[in-house]
Amino acid sequence: MPVLLQINTVVNSGSTGRIAGDIGQIAMANGWKSYIAFGRNERPSQSQLIKIGTDWDIKMHGLQTRLFDRHGLCSKSATQAFMKQIEAIKPDVIHLHNIHGYYLNIEVLFNFLRISKIPVVWTLHDCWPFTGHCAYFDFVGCVKWQTQCNNCPQTRTYPASFFIDRSKQNFQFKKELFTGVQNLTLVPVSQWLANLLGQSFLKDYPVRIINNGIDTGIFRPVSAQNIRNKFDLHSKFVLLGVANIWEVRKGLRDFIELSEKLDTNYQIILVGLSKNQIKNLPDKIIGIEKTDSVSELAGLYAASDVFVNPTWEDNFPTTNLESMACGTPVITYNTGGSPEAVDNETGIVVEKGNINELHDAVLKIQKNGKTHYSAACKERAKHFYNKKDRFQDYIDLYENVITKTS
Repeated sequence: MPVLLQINTVVNSGSTGRIAGDIGQIAMANGWKSYIAFGRNERPSQSQLIKIGTDWDIKMHGLQTRLFDRHGLCSKSATQAFMKQIEAIKPDVIHLHNIHGYYLNIEVLFNFLRISKIPVVWTLHDCWPFTGHCAYFDFVGCVKWQTQCNNCPQTRTYPASFFIDRSKQNFQFKKELFTGVQNLTLVPVSQWLANLLGQSFLKDYPVRIINNGIDTGIFRPVSAQNIRNKFDLHSKFVLLGVANIWEVRKGLRDFIELSEKLDTNYQIILVGLSKNQIKNLPDKIIGIEKTDSVSELAGLYAASDVFVNPTWEDNFPTTNLESMACGTPVITYNTGGSPEAVDNETGIVVEKGNINELHDAVLKIQKNGKTHYSAACKERAKHFYNKKDRFQDYIDLYENVITKTS
């Protein structure tokens, strides 16, 4: 029985955690033994779970990141202990997801990968692997990652450093470390990210694009009556926004500006806000804290007339896919890989930051009616983004990389 080991910040929590969990299930259905190693936010899983380090390790890693910009260079003892666990389970394939997140020492990990020669598949959910600091750079229009990061304009964005800028050293270190593994296949989840990889120091590795997948058995048109009753939405045209963390780059400010252009016939609902953010929302926006209940999310998508994703930086957001699977059209900014999932029959793509165009798109969806888009949304999600099909692509890739090394 072949053995799969996935590594991600979280498991069965957030988009990347659910992706890792779902891949594990598909792998087991194909006769694999599945392990998932993670740093925090443990959730039940059918895969065997391995916790890397302790909460104290994560806190100390976060502190050193804040003080010295050494993200990914702490948690040494925890990662060394994890390497011994890898040796014990003897995986046939190691699948990396987000290796940032204050839980893993990248030097210890990649030195082990280089020596062990175990085939490695690395799904890139953002741009952190080829920058000196940031996970995204679109918002500030930085292109230093193409040649040499230095004097980072985003040191105070995730993973934030408040005092020191080590972007130059981090970039050089990552370049040497990440290009030293022989049997490595990169999996960008969007064409946009694949194009960026071709301009980065990772350009010489083989690339296989595999879009994110979702559970179309859960994300589907469900009864929306309870949601509409709960929030008194009976006569409202409902705009939904969902994010793991709401910040400027996710479009929170854009939603507030948009709300000022809408009258009382419209209702914006935002999911994933903090208590403090909810307290400071204008009256036209209903705020909901983060939920890990996928059935609750499906109900919110189904109860909405349009899903609005005014993200300024993104790779291939699963929220777009989840909304379409529930029969709800999508409006998104033309940024990153976000528009790749949307066509003329399933939504509208607008230029980022253009609130007037965003407002016009909402009016167009309202004029056409949700039912004008619903059938195409469901069909597109089912045909292109069903997790069983997309994550089967990973199983085929695993078998391919094993064959190449045997």
